[in-house]
Amino acid sequence: MSKVSKMAARHRKGAASPAAPAPERGGRAQQKLETRRRIRDAAWSLFTELGYDGTTTKAVAERAEVATGTVFVHARDKADLLMMVMHDRLAGAVDAAFETLPRREPLLAQLLHVFGQLFAMYGEQPLVSQAFVKAFPGASGPNGQRLNAFTFAFLHRIAGLVRDAQARGEVGSDIDPLAAAHNIFALYFAALLAWLSGFVALGAALDPVLKSSLALQYRGLRA
Repeated sequence: MSKVSKMAARHRKGAASPAAPAPERGGRAQQKLETRRRIRDAAWSLFTELGYDGTTTKAVAERAEVATGTVFVHARDKADLLMMVMHDRLAGAVDAAFETLPRREPLLAQLLHVFGQLFAMYGEQPLVSQAFVKAFPGASGPNGQRLNAFTFAFLHRIAGLVRDAQARGEVGSDIDPLAAAHNIFALYFAALLAWLSGFVALGAALDPVLKSSLALQYRGLRA
């Protein structure tokens, strides 16, 4: 048998070796995703029905029809469960905001559009949202870390808006877009904290609190 023939035989032998475990691995991965979805949905339902403080991880496990230990495979604790459910809601709101972004409007109008979508999302379940805004800073569980990564990506999307405004000649060329995005995000989070602290209603936290703060920041960014 030639060298080429031997190589071909080895290849055929390897190809004929059982490949059955691959679908099983895929099945296990899909099952894990489905379990995570059930836990996430159960947690969200209970948070909205009973409130964050009134919800226990045991109740989430029972609603999701999994063992309590399975909940802790997907979230470190109840706070991390809250990070899990809010991550997907925030991601959906941010994606929707950028998909409908008024591209021809000035930067200030674009920022108000994006943050308006987020405030609307918070307004759907204000008590759960308040618990989240309170718990998010310093969140260190696996879902908290995932949310921190999402926030970092969000900052870069805001920086992209600043960069586009620079290309239009609207924002000074000497401005660092990412530094500007950090300032903008800080104003957004301060407005959320004003709402959380009871100083203003959620609608007022967006307008006039955040709107006036962003307008002042915008004046400093303009070319």
